[in-house]
Amino acid sequence: MEQPNDLILEMQNGNEKAFSRLYTMYSEAIYGIIYSIVLDENTAEEVLQDVFIKVWNNAASYSVNKGRFFTWLLNIARNTAIDETRSKAFKNSRKNLSTTNFVDILSSSDSLNKKTNAIGLKKFVDALKPACIKIIDLLYFKGFTQAEASKTLDIPLGTIKTRNRTCINDLRVMVLG
Repeated sequence: MEQPNDLILEMQNGNEKAFSRLYTMYSEAIYGIIYSIVLDENTAEEVLQDVFIKVWNNAASYSVNKGRFFTWLLNIARNTAIDETRSKAFKNSRKNLSTTNFVDILSSSDSLNKKTNAIGLKKFVDALKPACIKIIDLLYFKGFTQAEASKTLDIPLGTIKTRNRTCINDLRVMVLG
């Protein structure tokens, strides 16, 4: 997908129609990322709205020269979703989960693959080394902190940080060619 620089510039100048078009272009993929972290449709929808409010309010902070719009948007979504999972209200809502929720989680795990595949990201991630796939999956798609990924993978935190940086650079090279 080619970056819509004209729409981005219009949005940064306060054009609501341009913002609406950007929302239409990116909301489905961003929703998929958010859902993979919060694992609840209503929460994912609320977080999606919060993300795009942040995008509108902070549009001036995005620069085409610093990176792709989707990457900027993805970072906002990921951070907002992780913040939501760390909130007291979210944790309290998860205390009494029924077994049907776990069935839903298992059956919806393919949802992320569809969402990332729809934007063409899956083929790039799948082309990475297996260690990179694990790290990117935990950090960016499942919302783990680097410390949590370190414990889960039984790898020192410094190694996780280094591998993450290397893997993201490898991904950047593949995507940007």
